[in-house]
Amino acid sequence: MSQSQPLLARLVTGSLVTQILLGIIAGVAVAVIAPDVATSFGLFGQLFVSALKAVAPILVFVLVAASIANQKRGTHTNMRPIILLYLFGTFTAALTAVFMSFMFPTTLTLVTNNSSVAPPEGITEVLHTLLFKMVDNPINALMSGNFIGILAWAVALGLALHKASDATKKVFVDISNGISSIVKFVIRFAPIGIFGLVAYTFADTGFEALKDYARLLGVLLGSMLVIAFIVNPIIVFVKTKRNPYPLVLKCIRESGVTAFFTRSSAANIPVNMDLCKRLDLHEDTYSVSIPLGATINMAGAAITITVLTLAAVHTMGVEVDIATAVLLSLVSAVSACGASGVAGGSLLLIPLACSLFGIPNEVAMQVVAVGFIIGVVQDSAETALNSSTDVIFTAAACKAAEKDQSMPLVKKVTL
Repeated sequence: MSQSQPLLARLVTGSLVTQILLGIIAGVAVAVIAPDVATSFGLFGQLFVSALKAVAPILVFVLVAASIANQKRGTHTNMRPIILLYLFGTFTAALTAVFMSFMFPTTLTLVTNNSSVAPPEGITEVLHTLLFKMVDNPINALMSGNFIGILAWAVALGLALHKASDATKKVFVDISNGISSIVKFVIRFAPIGIFGLVAYTFADTGFEALKDYARLLGVLLGSMLVIAFIVNPIIVFVKTKRNPYPLVLKCIRESGVTAFFTRSSAANIPVNMDLCKRLDLHEDTYSVSIPLGATINMAGAAITITVLTLAAVHTMGVEVDIATAVLLSLVSAVSACGASGVAGGSLLLIPLACSLFGIPNEVAMQVVAVGFIIGVVQDSAETALNSSTDVIFTAAACKAAEKDQSMPLVKKVTL
């Protein structure tokens, strides 16, 4: 008994990642042993995700506004290279998905029930929606979780307060610190919340639920793994000239695992903020880049749109040339940036990509229905890739900037 107490104390006060992994194992065990009981534990998962979603909008608004308002003149936030990494990474993910879909062509047995949701009819509609989200009422943006609107208002308020008195800026800093404390409190419940999510998911769907879609899932997950463990490390290495895998693996372990089970980039923003802080990154940079990444850094969404669209193309027997495949990658990347931050948001953009090949909307919506069937795994993996990449690219840009700033000093010492 005396030996088990220190072990229990170490588990309670130890690494959050270890606690989350224990929660995953416990959730799977409960789902196997007592599935009826496991379903009731889903309440813990729903409460955890709801708490994250509740705190994320106000956290983003206050952090971004306070960061910009308190930014000193001449301070470099490295936002331009981060945005370029976000856009390049999303486009590269779409190209990778095209390559994988040609290597392993997949056809679908389309379902008959059509979804009632109306997808966007073109890129113009996507851009139109994004524009009007930016000018949304700030209260409505906070209430509805419109992160594009929240970012727009936070940036505008931060710029407006840039010349405010130090006392006014200090108020925003204090509010930001207070909300960050609330976020830390919520994150401490991640092991219990993820335990509930895992137990409910496996008890509800079973382990054989996705068997008929194994090939499609294989192409999707294979593309995401290539991006996560090959393409992203290459991008980080080119940017930093350092071994990228310690950073990549840490981000996947501490951000990707949580995002996999919350299935929401928006809900994972507080987790990414905390990880950036522990990586000792510049707060003025990550307080803006992380919320921005949750809206435009969508490598996983680009893969989902591309793979499912090409599955529909192969099913309909449509020929695809290289030029059209590149165009599809571009459309998927642009569409992914406008994908909703909620679970399954990227699926609604599949009909947009299908329209490039003349596939009827009725057929495209059946592909969307297939996407929702495999969404238990697909959307979780997509969110994990999206969210972990936010931190990876932010860290890569920050480390590269630090290295560039130290180079002249090294040369002076050498001389």
